[in-house]
Order: sequence, then C-alpha cells, then structure tokens
Amino acid sequence: MKSLFSKILVANRGEIAVRIIRACKEMGIATVAVFSEADRDALHVSLADESICIGPAQLKDSYLNMAAIISAAEVTGAGAIHPGYGLLSENAKFAALCEKCNIAFIGPPSNVIAKMGDKDMARQTMEAAGVPVIPGCRKVKDLAQAEEEAEKIGFPLLIKARSGGGGRGIRLVKTMGEFSDAFCTASAEARNAFGDGAVYLEKFLHPAKHVELQLLCDKQGNAVVLGERECSVQRKHQKLLEESPSPGITPETRRKMGECAIRAAKAAGYVNAGTVEFLVDDKQNFYFMEMNTRLQVEHAVTEMVTGIDIVKWQIRIAAGLPLNFTQDDVVPHGHAIECRINAENPDLNYRPSSGKITLLHIPGGPWVRFDTALFQDYTVPPFYDSLIGKIIVHAQTREEAIRKMQAALCELVITGVDTNKEMHRKILASAEFRSGNYHTDFMGKLEGEKH
Repeated sequence: MKSLFSKILVANRGEIAVRIIRACKEMGIATVAVFSEADRDALHVSLADESICIGPAQLKDSYLNMAAIISAAEVTGAGAIHPGYGLLSENAKFAALCEKCNIAFIGPPSNVIAKMGDKDMARQTMEAAGVPVIPGCRKVKDLAQAEEEAEKIGFPLLIKARSGGGGRGIRLVKTMGEFSDAFCTASAEARNAFGDGAVYLEKFLHPAKHVELQLLCDKQGNAVVLGERECSVQRKHQKLLEESPSPGITPETRRKMGECAIRAAKAAGYVNAGTVEFLVDDKQNFYFMEMNTRLQVEHAVTEMVTGIDIVKWQIRIAAGLPLNFTQDDVVPHGHAIECRINAENPDLNYRPSSGKITLLHIPGGPWVRFDTALFQDYTVPPFYDSLIGKIIVHAQTREEAIRKMQAALCELVITGVDTNKEMHRKILASAEFRSGNYHTDFMGKLEGEKH
C-alpha cells in the first residue's frame, strides 16, 4: 500500500493556497508556504506549518521563480509541490524540474503539460483520437499564410495563441480588413505573456456555450468524469460565474461529451485532475477547445454536486494511490453555482482595486461556501490577480440555488476595496440567465455592448 506525502510545499498564494493547505491539514500532511515580500502577512503564510520568503513582490521574482521554489522544497524536505492554478501550474519546464529533483509535482507529467499546452499539438492529438474540434487550421508561420487560411475558414474567426491561457493572445476578427492588425496584436500579446508568439486560427462559433468536463485520472489507467460545468458567463474570455449541471445541454449530449472527455484524456496520457473544455452550439454539436492540465478555479462547483474533494484526490493520485470509485459511483446531486468575487470596479472599466479590508462579513448558512484568503484588516496588494474570493452555493434545484446565491451576495460585506458583487447580482437577476439559455456573449449583451 502506497503512503501519502509527509510534507507538501504549496507554490501559490491567495485563496487557492489556503484551500490546499486546509486539505493537507485534514489529511495529516505538513505544509510549507512560500510567499513574496508583499504577502508576508497573508493568510496562507500563517496557516502553513512552515513558510519561506522567496523574493520581492513582482511575480517573476517570487511566485514564478522556479529556482527559489525548488530550493524552498529542498531546504524544508517537502516531498511534493502543489502548484494550485495559474502561476506555474501549467509550466512544463517547472514540472520537469520537479521531476529532475525527485520532487513530486501534483499534476500531470511534464510531457503531457507540454503536449496539451501547445494548443496546436493538442488539436492534432484530439483529431487523431476522434474528438470533434472546431473548424480551423494548425499553427501558421507568418501573416501571408494566416491570411490564406483565413480565406478558407471564413469570417468571423478567432486568432488564438498556441501557448498559455487566461484569454490572452486571442482576437475576434470579423473581416479581412481587420485581420492584419489583429494578427500582429495577438501574436505580440502571446509573445509577451507566454514567450511564444505562435498562433492558429479557428472558426468563431456564435452563439455557443462554454461547457467543461472535470476529470480525475490515476496512474493505474483509471479515468472518471465528475460531470460538467457551464462557464458561459465570461468577460473577455475570463470566467465570472460557473454552474453545474449545465442548464443548456441534453442528457444525450452530456453522455457523448463525457465519452469524448475520457477519450481525450486517454489520448493525452493524462494523470491527475484535468478539465476538457468544449464549445456547444444550439444544435447540441460540441467541439474541443482545450485541455486545462491543472486544478480549475471553479473546481468547488463540482465538489458541491458530487461530494468528491478534488484537491485531496490530486494529492492521492500524485502519491500513486488508485481511484477507489468508478464512473458508476459518480452521481451528481442538485445544483451548484459559483460567483468569483474580484477586487475591481465594473463601473470604471473593471479597474483593479487594492487596499486595507476595513470590514468583512462572510455569508453563511447550509451549503454556502466562501473560499477566500481575506481577513479583517488584511491589505489586498496591487501586484496580483484581482480574485479575492469565491462564493459557492448548493441546492436541490437551479431556481433554489439562484435564490441562495442572491441571499449570499446580499450578506457578503467587503469594505476597503471595490468588488464586482453588484455585477453578480445583476447577472443572477437577468431573465436570460434565469432561463438557462445563455451563451458566451451574455456579458456583452448585459453590459450593452454591440456584437
């Protein structure tokens, strides 16, 4: 019988670092927190058993400093590193460095991260596995080739970065007249963000829903789908609200997507927690977009409907333990919704907000969860992602879950920084959202943008 790690280093910050540390505590595993100088007083630092400062506030000097993180693991005797989401979680070089240093990376193998992180290679892998992909082309070498492929695909289309994620390096192009500038801008943005300016083209599907499937895959070759999440409420390709199950797909589509997600994972040689993302059109046709080789921000939605702790299973799988349940054992119950609470001002073009939390009241009640690293008098630093918390609720029906989330948002009090709380209340009150028949253009319409 394989045993769990005795000590895990958490290579992240904010709410996800807190989430991982709590899971480790419940499993009897010691934890090491790393932090920047700006995060010296952060919650994850005080919750961990040990903590090490790894550099100044800037990400490149601290949370993206691979050598400093590896050194911290070696100095503290941590046998594994959990990268959380974002930062180094999908960095194949970092995963490979962990492997080289005999430190377990709690995620998929480095070669799988590299294969799925290269969107062009991922597309080829899915095509070979019989997973439907969005009509488009593979990586283009220059503007001339890109324009030639664009003519074949037709407009509107998306220019998409081969590497990275988070909505960067993506441009919607409606006419050939816009193409040249959009191509250069997307490529430059991708190069700055990911160190790789390569792009490919995809047909722009509209209207469409963004639906993702959560997977767990162990080292013994077992793979299960933990249901889907509806992620169509997004702004500039950044998700704002997620729910499960999706109100917009049929049981038959759900079954077929699940089969494709398993096929995708097998084709990639996937191990650990991962997510396969699809676009679904109004005729229930679905197409592979990408595979996220990490824990998702919205994993808690799935945890609420399945009762399965995804973070704990990430750790068990990394330690070599097999899944102790099968696909037949996964029976989602009820409905869950998550609202991402960001420190930003939607009325001022979503300007990021930082400052001292002068008053904090967290919503409560049965099946209400608030994942956060906030506490009274905590100062939100200006250097990092604007996400400061996630409210997740569960109820027996979607209608009840919406009401429960509305009540939770009303109860949430955060003063000292601006938040997008009122925007979420507006989303939940929308007739289109409440109908369940909404698409990825939902936020644009809600904000009065023209498409």
